Amino acid sequence: MGETQKNPRKRTRKGGFQSFLDWVERVGNKMPHPAMIFIVLSIAVIIISHICAKAGINVDVNMVDRVKGGTKVTNVKAVSLLTADGIRYMFESAEKNFTGFAPLGTVLVAMLGVGLAEETGLIQAILRKTVMSAPPKLITVIVVLAGIMSNIASDAGYVVLIPLGAMIFASFGRHPLAGIAAAFAGVSGGFSANLIIGTTDPLLGGITTEAAKLIDPSYVVEPTANYWFMVASTFLITIIGTFVTDRIVEPRLGKYQGGEVDLGTGKLSDEEKKALKASRIAFLIFLLVMAALLVPQNGILRHPETHKILGKTPFMNALVPIIAIFFAVPGIAYGVSIGKIKSSKDVANAMGKAMSGMGGYLVLVFFAAQFVAYFGHTNLGTILAFKGAEFLEATKFVGIPLILSFIIVAAFINLFMGSASAKWAIMAPIFVPMFMAIGYSPEFTQAAYRVGDSCTNIITPLMSYFALIVSFAEQYDEDTGIGTLISTMLPYAILFLIGWSLLLILWYKLGIPIGVNAPIHL
Repeated sequence: MGETQKNPRKRTRKGGFQSFLDWVERVGNKMPHPAMIFIVLSIAVIIISHICAKAGINVDVNMVDRVKGGTKVTNVKAVSLLTADGIRYMFESAEKNFTGFAPLGTVLVAMLGVGLAEETGLIQAILRKTVMSAPPKLITVIVVLAGIMSNIASDAGYVVLIPLGAMIFASFGRHPLAGIAAAFAGVSGGFSANLIIGTTDPLLGGITTEAAKLIDPSYVVEPTANYWFMVASTFLITIIGTFVTDRIVEPRLGKYQGGEVDLGTGKLSDEEKKALKASRIAFLIFLLVMAALLVPQNGILRHPETHKILGKTPFMNALVPIIAIFFAVPGIAYGVSIGKIKSSKDVANAMGKAMSGMGGYLVLVFFAAQFVAYFGHTNLGTILAFKGAEFLEATKFVGIPLILSFIIVAAFINLFMGSASAKWAIMAPIFVPMFMAIGYSPEFTQAAYRVGDSCTNIITPLMSYFALIVSFAEQYDEDTGIGTLISTMLPYAILFLIGWSLLLILWYKLGIPIGVNAPIHL
């Protein structure tokens, strides 16, 4: 990397925008831990439920009849959690709320495989091979696209691809900060775009399922709920990211005056190449086994009666463990070949190390599960959804204005609360039933949320990896700070938000399914 002299007294340029960002950072630093936020929200639900129950708040709603099918008008009343029954419910259901929370199992199971592949070094090697083999004219496209694709593998893109992007750009005589920006835009700004189903899809789908059950207890949102839109988004974000990098960001940065960049650490060693070959063979074997389970008309993972692969089938029900095996099998082969796995103990240790980082997530999920359960038990979600739907219908604030407003709200909240799942756990019980009440599917609502949630990841100092990205940039420019990174990434955020919103609106107008068996309208 280029050597730069560190200057502890960096220049700071104060302007209206920088002052606003300083205010956001101060406010964000004062916010409690997300787990504490859910505790506060749960307490608020307890108090509000009692007030609403005492006031006799109720609503007549047209709900799904689970026994006879169709719909029926049901009177839904607010239920207090401060009565004897309510207090008993909170104590008796705490464990069930936690273990039955849909995202919990999906994330833990998937991370067994993804974490194993990451611990053995397979994911990092694949990312490096992808970008290192790119021709010069396509370097920006490949870096942005590789960043987008890397978000299926947890944090690997942040810690591997972003610094590698800087090195690659510098090796071609381009500004390394532009390489950091291109990779960062793909990894974080394109968080909800991909060509492959990742761990985020079943995670958000599980939360959406819990929210949809407030209206239809039988509703299930599959991990493939947004797949078609995700695929199209991958190409859109790649095009926009490339345009912003080449036409806006790099010209603004000017010519890089730093030293030469050594790409030796970015190249694959002979041992790594051999290990990648072993992982490809193992992956091929995995594909052959999956084909044997799916291709025959009476395949084991097909529906036993309809013989379908997609929909409510064994294959779709098993998608999370399949994702885990998808990463684990080539990960083990790579680890054995490279020498990181010498016995079964090493496999278990690698999985254990990957899972050891999930402690904070488990704490967060426990309190998030209580909040979601309380919200459903008290009927506040149902009442609020239908009251909100009535208000939206009365004001005619539906359709495109509603969709755009929802995207903007999600993007704004993301500036203050980084976790996609934590935000969605708060927003889904309100907006999913509300949108269902006016005819939009939970899958479409989830897609709109993901657009807003992704675009502003790259401009908020409260994003967990933001400080890390600043430190990467400081290796090439001693004057780099939060303001530098924000001003560099802001064009991406603005054009991502505009372009992605327009794509969703086009999808909405054409009425194309948002994912596999996932129409826009109910």
